[in-house]
Amino acid sequence: MSKVIIAEKPSVARNIADAIDAKQRRDGFFEGANFIVTWAFGHLLELYDSKDYDEKMGTWRMDAFPFIPEVFKYKVKSDANDRKVVDQGALKQIETIRSLIARPDVDGVISACDFDREGQIIGDIIIDYLNVQKPVERLLLNEWTAVEVQTGLKKLVPNQSMSSLKDAGIGRQWADWLIGINLTSVASLKYQKGGKKPLNIGRVLLPTLKIIYDRDLEIENFIKEEFHKLIGTFKTANQELFDAVYTCPEGDRFTDKQVLDGLKMKLQNTPFTVMNKAVEKKREYPPSLFNLSGLQGHVTSKFKGWTSEKVLKVAQELYEKKLITYPRTASLALEESLIDKTQKVLAVHKKGLPYESLIAFHTQKRVFDNTKVESHSAIIPTYMVPKGLSADEKIVYESVKNRFIMQFMPIAEHEETTLSLAPTEKPEGYHPEGVFLAKGRTQLVEGWRVVEKIQSKEKNLPAVEVNEAIDVQKLKVETKGTQPPKHHTEKTLLRVMETCGKKIKTTKRDLSDDGPDDGGDSDADQDEGSVEVEGIAVDEVPSQEDEALVAAILSGFSIGTPATRAETITKLKRVGYVTVKGKSLICTEMGRRLVEHFPVKALFDLEYTGRLEKTLSDISKGIVSKSAFMETIIQFTKDAVESIKKDAFYPNNPEQGVLPESKDSLGNCPGCGHPVIEREKGFGCSNWKAGCKFTIWKDDRFLTSLKVVPTRHTVMRLLENGEVYSTSFIGKNGKKFSAHLKYIKDPDSGYYQWKMFF
Repeated sequence: MSKVIIAEKPSVARNIADAIDAKQRRDGFFEGANFIVTWAFGHLLELYDSKDYDEKMGTWRMDAFPFIPEVFKYKVKSDANDRKVVDQGALKQIETIRSLIARPDVDGVISACDFDREGQIIGDIIIDYLNVQKPVERLLLNEWTAVEVQTGLKKLVPNQSMSSLKDAGIGRQWADWLIGINLTSVASLKYQKGGKKPLNIGRVLLPTLKIIYDRDLEIENFIKEEFHKLIGTFKTANQELFDAVYTCPEGDRFTDKQVLDGLKMKLQNTPFTVMNKAVEKKREYPPSLFNLSGLQGHVTSKFKGWTSEKVLKVAQELYEKKLITYPRTASLALEESLIDKTQKVLAVHKKGLPYESLIAFHTQKRVFDNTKVESHSAIIPTYMVPKGLSADEKIVYESVKNRFIMQFMPIAEHEETTLSLAPTEKPEGYHPEGVFLAKGRTQLVEGWRVVEKIQSKEKNLPAVEVNEAIDVQKLKVETKGTQPPKHHTEKTLLRVMETCGKKIKTTKRDLSDDGPDDGGDSDADQDEGSVEVEGIAVDEVPSQEDEALVAAILSGFSIGTPATRAETITKLKRVGYVTVKGKSLICTEMGRRLVEHFPVKALFDLEYTGRLEKTLSDISKGIVSKSAFMETIIQFTKDAVESIKKDAFYPNNPEQGVLPESKDSLGNCPGCGHPVIEREKGFGCSNWKAGCKFTIWKDDRFLTSLKVVPTRHTVMRLLENGEVYSTSFIGKNGKKFSAHLKYIKDPDSGYYQWKMFF
């Protein structure tokens, strides 16, 4: 007898088949001695559209909403290019799975979809749709290496034991359908030319938009406050120069410049004495292992042209190639049960490194801690050594591997020196506790910093001692002003989404890899309200701020999940609510007016959204029932629909619509970096007058031959990821096939042409 294993994707099915020696390749599955391995393509099934329940819903009418199905039903998913027809590939595969399970020599089913909320329901919805009566078990893995697959098949659990995780996934899916279908429809009818140009209203989309809107508003309303500092340049007996800042108990910033000007005059040519010298050694632990948000933030801030969605895509590919562990994790540590495995992985990857002798395995709590892990451990490499990585894959893989290696390198150490200087004879008006402070920093042990060649910003002070006489070389009053906060980047936005806006203040470290981009943002100098995980400076133990961040993440009180946040940011850009300048995310006029006028304010509330996500987390743990959650969502949907219907805000001209159509950039031109915009006949670079030839025509002959049409979404994906993937191309033989497309510039002509690869 055999069991049917259902994997989430063909690539994972191949990994499983290789691990269990299922070598016979069939149409839609692999077959071995005891197992048949088949696959989904992610979601093969989707929820009914509203018109599937009632054909009258094919046309939006205000009186038809709220629309609440009595029973939620599923169907084979629609074709990506024409939602009126069924995806034939998905239909064929679901029938393949049906026929395999029905075989008389099959006595059970194993769901091997990803071990998370979404993976659970991908398998469960298929099993329920096919009304499977045979026993169903669950394979729960964090990676797809042969050793893990073989071990996991010996530790199967009943699929029924995962019912709470299934309830959370289904609850999320149904809630988003209810809110999305009802509020998108009613809001579009109310505000956008009778619904001809739909607004996008979503449970996760709107609070994320509000985060960006609030930061934009904070910047606009910022009032610069001028302040002044008195800075002295001092000279030692050995003719060494250094600077120090005048400081008193009230601080070193003064609003009255005349006070400092007067002090400057009195201190000219006055001898000074070193009053105090404090030397403090500090230890600096490496930044935490990556969770998905941390990996996305690191890569998008360090490398140009990367988006959080692209990082996830590449990380997923590495996971399916058995090179890294499960990427969609929120955890910053490893389970303690992984100690032996981790030691073996470290032994593989440290070989041949120039600092191999410095790497030492340990089991400290900052790396191995069950209390800091929920569902999946942090991302680390597997024991497999990669070969032939693409440039993009290498960036993400090396980031994961380097962060892993850092954990087992020596702790970095530096010395901080503070000198206090005061005039030997204090003139009239000089504050009795006033001193000039000079600070220096010397790196003693590079430690983990050598892994990515992170340079410390050293500032050496001359070797002086207490009571030593010092001369004033120069005194100057500098006038400065307070600075507004920075616009959100994908890195900072992901962190706010992850912690639902909780203000977790962390000690920052200067990192050379997080320098400013052409958007003007530097993650190294983010305002105090932003959260920076990397490089928390500590003395002997991990900081309390780091612990607070972990607690915030593991509470489940967040906006979206690690798997969906990147998609949310991409959608905000795609629908025209947010635009990008350099690395900065900025609200468009359309996005601003939506925040300011849309009456369902709860959808913009981080607390409300966080409570919903926390409830879903509690459902997955069996603490809250799915039915209670759905009652809340149904009532919210009804109330929200009514509030939109009763909203008194109308446009002066109903034909114009309340919210302007977005004409923002779809992304940056790969040739010259200028915005790509949509025109009547195609999508082209706005820099065309200067000779840029990047254009994708809406009637592109090559795409037409494949029976596909370029859309705004297609172009945005191409510009973000450098390629697009589709399962809906149609060849000359009339059959569908899957492929990747790149749009590559001919170096001779300057024109672009499509390049297909598989």
